[in-house]
Amino acid sequence: MTDNAPAQHTNIKSIPLHTLAGEPLDLSTFTGPLLIVNVASRCGLTPQYTALEKLQQTYGTADGSGLTVIGVPCNQFAGQEPGTAEEITTFCSTTYGITFPLAEKTDVNGGQRHPLYRALTTFPDADGDTGDVQWNFEKFLVGADGTVLHRFRPRTEPDAPEVLAAIEAAL
Repeated sequence: MTDNAPAQHTNIKSIPLHTLAGEPLDLSTFTGPLLIVNVASRCGLTPQYTALEKLQQTYGTADGSGLTVIGVPCNQFAGQEPGTAEEITTFCSTTYGITFPLAEKTDVNGGQRHPLYRALTTFPDADGDTGDVQWNFEKFLVGADGTVLHRFRPRTEPDAPEVLAAIEAAL
């Protein structure tokens, strides 16, 4: 376990991102909590997209004051997100009806780790462990104020009771 102070003191919403289309994705425009998830199209956990979209539909609002799911495609785990931006967009919209924002393909671990994940991975999971993202579909709940509230490992389903309770508490 490492010191988790950086994530608690970093406003996650101030870290610049880009969409799959290459446009700026300003997280500060979402005034409610965020659920940031590294995603992949060819993973055994890919069906979690269904529950992620349901969370967006259930807790999201048109003005961004509710929950916003942010999908972050990543190809670092067994090459399970090899597609282009267009292929990822098409897969997500046609297969799962995804309406939440998708960031550009991003490294979540290693020397080229995106600044977003440099901050997120300093936050501990329920067992107190920090560090690298374990696999696709690791989830970070970020409060409306930009601080990390919870970290859920990949096998924790997006609609698990502990995730729902944390989202509802953050709203």
